[in-house]
Amino acid sequence: MKRNLSIDGSRLWASLMDMAKIGATAKGGNARLAASDLDRDGRNLFVGWAREAGCTVSVDRIGNIFIRRAGRDPRKAPVVTGSHLDTQPTGGRFDGVYGVLAGLEVIRTLNDHKIETDAPIEVAVWTNEEGSRFSPAMMGSGVFAGIWPVEEIEAKQDVDGKKLGDELKRIGYAGPEKVGGRAFAAYFEAHIEQGPILEAEGKTVGVVTGAQGQRWYEITVTGQEAHAGPTPMARRKDALVGASRMIDAVNRIGLAYPPNACATVGFIQSSPNSRNTIPGRVFFTVDFRHPDDATLSKMDAELKSACREIAAKIGLEVEVKDFWYFPPTPFDAACVEAVRSATAKLGYPSREIVSGAGHDAVYVARVAPTAMIFVPCENGISHNEVENAKPEDLAAGCNVLLSAMLERA
Repeated sequence: MKRNLSIDGSRLWASLMDMAKIGATAKGGNARLAASDLDRDGRNLFVGWAREAGCTVSVDRIGNIFIRRAGRDPRKAPVVTGSHLDTQPTGGRFDGVYGVLAGLEVIRTLNDHKIETDAPIEVAVWTNEEGSRFSPAMMGSGVFAGIWPVEEIEAKQDVDGKKLGDELKRIGYAGPEKVGGRAFAAYFEAHIEQGPILEAEGKTVGVVTGAQGQRWYEITVTGQEAHAGPTPMARRKDALVGASRMIDAVNRIGLAYPPNACATVGFIQSSPNSRNTIPGRVFFTVDFRHPDDATLSKMDAELKSACREIAAKIGLEVEVKDFWYFPPTPFDAACVEAVRSATAKLGYPSREIVSGAGHDAVYVARVAPTAMIFVPCENGISHNEVENAKPEDLAAGCNVLLSAMLERA
């Protein structure tokens, strides 16, 4: 690599801001839900940029996009980077999209300097990483890695009953290529940290050594609907009272395993949701995370025990459904070292870090050597319209990505 080779930070920032116009929200964020019209528009913009950069474009059956810059030896497996373009309903301008456009900026920089790599360079856009409109998360990379059959994910429905497969066809991104079976020489994913550690410590780059495990649950509490006036307190079977105690137990479990445990109830439905009727049914979700799988298993057992005990005391029924699980994922030692050495060579302050969030890299790591690069985000805030990052930090992460990919390509 040329000693002074670096990306164009201004161009990267301009591309991010152009993409942010699609699905822009009033508070400065983005709403591009998976397989929506706005997701299509964002994909189209990216594909247009890729073709302008001389890349070929392919799309697989679940909508994953792969753009390729040819290498000297077409027989070599590509060195790949990427992330996602879909967002939360009130998401930010950088979550996911930074990793996609950092990859495009790597290709543009190689074009600027007329550098030919031995192996091809690819950028992937994974379908429905967020898991917001369609659940669970990380669907495109999960099918790619063999976690789920494609037919199962195509059949997933949103709250309106629309199927992901049908919506991908509608927006023109149910591609002809089969899902998976593509060999990667290495996969790197650049991402904002989505937490406060790098900013608090004054570090520009996080060398990500792995991702913590996650367990997601769907819990249904069933009691008995009754009139709020004539029904004595002692005779009530209030599903919402039971659910509230279970939710408190979720929080206590998270606090019991510091400093790495995270426990969240993010979605609640109470039925019949009438102000003068005792709730007869409550549905809520639980998200547990921890970098140690044994601890995650303890949290799992404590949740199920607490739910049973709380339900029994009030005379309720409870169903705890294991919805999604993936174990803690260590990243490939050689890819992590490529990120570490690139960061040191470029002179950026850095630290090793474990990802608290799930990313497409977690599933890709099951089928290819993988590592991640984190950069700070303002106040550690993400999944929020006010999500922000400094242009110079985004450029630094992209320079690390460029160096690491060239080392492998």
